[in-house]
Amino acid sequence: MPKYLVIVESPAKAKTIKKFLGSNYEVLASNGHVRDLPKSQLGIDVEHDYEPKYITIRGKGELLANLRKEVKKSDIVYLATDPDREGEAISWHLTKALKIDESHIHRITFNEITKNAVKASIKQARDIDMDLVNAQQARRILDRMVGYSISPLLWAKVKRGLSAGRVQSVALRLICDREDEINAFVPEEYWNLEASFHVKGDKKPLIAKFYGDSNGKIAIHNEEELKSILKQLENADYKITDIKKGERIKKAPNPFTTSKLQQEAAKTLNFSTQKTMRIAQQLYEGVNVKGKGSIGLITYLRTDSIRVSDEADANAKEYIKTTYGDSFVEKEANGKNSGKKIQDAHEAIRPTYIELTPTIVKDSLSRDQFRLYQLIWKRFIASRMQPAKYETTSIKIDGGGYRFTTAASKVAFLGFMTVYSTEEDKEVENVLSGNISEDSELSLKELEHSQHFTQPPAHFTEASLVKTLEELGIGRPSTYAPTITTIIARRYVAKENKNLYVTELGEIVNRIMKLAFPSIVDVNFTANFESLLDKVEDGSINWKTVVSNFYPDLDEAVKNAEKELEEIKIEDEVTDILCDDCGRNMVIKYGPHGKFLACPGFPECRNTKPYLEKIDVDCPKCGKGIVIRKTKKGRRYYGCEGNPECDFMTWQKPSKEKCPKCGNILLEKGSKLVCIDETCGFVKTSKETH
Repeated sequence: MPKYLVIVESPAKAKTIKKFLGSNYEVLASNGHVRDLPKSQLGIDVEHDYEPKYITIRGKGELLANLRKEVKKSDIVYLATDPDREGEAISWHLTKALKIDESHIHRITFNEITKNAVKASIKQARDIDMDLVNAQQARRILDRMVGYSISPLLWAKVKRGLSAGRVQSVALRLICDREDEINAFVPEEYWNLEASFHVKGDKKPLIAKFYGDSNGKIAIHNEEELKSILKQLENADYKITDIKKGERIKKAPNPFTTSKLQQEAAKTLNFSTQKTMRIAQQLYEGVNVKGKGSIGLITYLRTDSIRVSDEADANAKEYIKTTYGDSFVEKEANGKNSGKKIQDAHEAIRPTYIELTPTIVKDSLSRDQFRLYQLIWKRFIASRMQPAKYETTSIKIDGGGYRFTTAASKVAFLGFMTVYSTEEDKEVENVLSGNISEDSELSLKELEHSQHFTQPPAHFTEASLVKTLEELGIGRPSTYAPTITTIIARRYVAKENKNLYVTELGEIVNRIMKLAFPSIVDVNFTANFESLLDKVEDGSINWKTVVSNFYPDLDEAVKNAEKELEEIKIEDEVTDILCDDCGRNMVIKYGPHGKFLACPGFPECRNTKPYLEKIDVDCPKCGKGIVIRKTKKGRRYYGCEGNPECDFMTWQKPSKEKCPKCGNILLEKGSKLVCIDETCGFVKTSKETH
């Protein structure tokens, strides 16, 4: 009998596939990539048509030797790596590293690891798709060029083992820009006004919010405006001028793409993007389910398509019909992909077996695997269901020349929300009395008002950063998680309570990148590169054309930066603080967390201390100096040097100037000075202070 060899990336995937194939199939794993560019050099021959120089990855020699033995024993080799650019490239590298005869190579792909999908893929074996491989090569080479050209410049200027990446630098810039927006934000005062009405014949009061007047919405900016409105309202007659009843539909969500799964898992399960992808990978490759052995529970996890196979669609609808009834089954196709390039060879992320409900597999999964599987399973079932329907009522109440409004909604049909609902779907129902009509007599019970201030833009979370990267066309499903993981690992960004904050180190790197390499950190430039890589993938552009157009400009920018960035080089600043161990004047150095004090006698003397930089402003609580401090994760704030005895702190830099209205300190927010006490509301442009 002929002997077949199937090579996949991971042992878990090998174990799952092995059980679907006969005894004449051997299934082995490459454990990911086997060849890559060398770490010690650029590895791209820029003089000779940008030819990459690949070497065997350290530690893979023995594994490749074993694979070569199996290749020699086999009549046909099936390369079953993942169905995307990266997977295609791994298959191509395997053919080179194992010196497989081209007539023996059969590339197979499947979107789900099921018996039917694996067996069908063997019947549809094909050659390696070099367009996909070249798109991956182009990305790898562009990233290498950026990293290996710019990183040494950062070492020279900031004097530490820093590094720059093509997509990471843009992500860092987005976070820095958002931080600048937040720091420059000046809160604006506004007031809310609510009226409580007694309706004749009804015990329950009718609560309505101030809207404006018959001409439109009116915002209440301050207490003076509020008092003027209250004066008009207090003795006014009130009448219901309009009652509208209607129906509102909330459509079922689409099944998950990679980015939507990462966003929803972050919101509902508090998973990092990296954790979501790690657990999804386990569910895709195969887990041991009691009575069934190792099976893949979800389809391929790196996708930006919402397409679903006809078979899966039919199975889901049959399940819904049997479980909930025919009225819950979706009647029209839900959602269409946007016009942008999508990896439509893939489907959306969905369960491989509809009948394996979360309850059935719960005992076979870890807690986190179960929670993610349940999210994917419920979202997919919901995507095949009818919309939710609400009966709505909106009421307008006029009096004293102003208008109040109230609205209520009641669920008429739960639809998909029987199975799946997000935080946004869980709205509090405002129930109105059925007796209310335009003829109802109203009398004012009370007016309640409250002061508020506008809030700055929110800090990025991993979920909102992924959403923004996707909307801007930066990166692809496989790159979101590694991009975020990298900027956190390099300590350019700190993650605290889900929020991402730029560190001092991140600010310096971003400043250098914006100054010396504006195109690299330009959002549009990076998004355009993604579309060029998509054109390489569909065969319309040669990958070396993309690389050869990019490298000369990068090379020139690096040479110019080397000359122009001298002033950013950070010298060791000598302080008047003496070393406790040897008495030398300590110097300010840069480490992974930013500035610290070190003895210049290193390596003989290794004494270090935290560096608390004073800003020449006195603490408003105790009169001691204010210093720049950092949280454990590296986020900068301003606090009293007398801490922990004095707990004063602020995220914005305090000014020497005091508020002329209340005497409190003023904070620097962009070009303005703002009173630390929001209720005071004093603001002036900082130019007025000079």
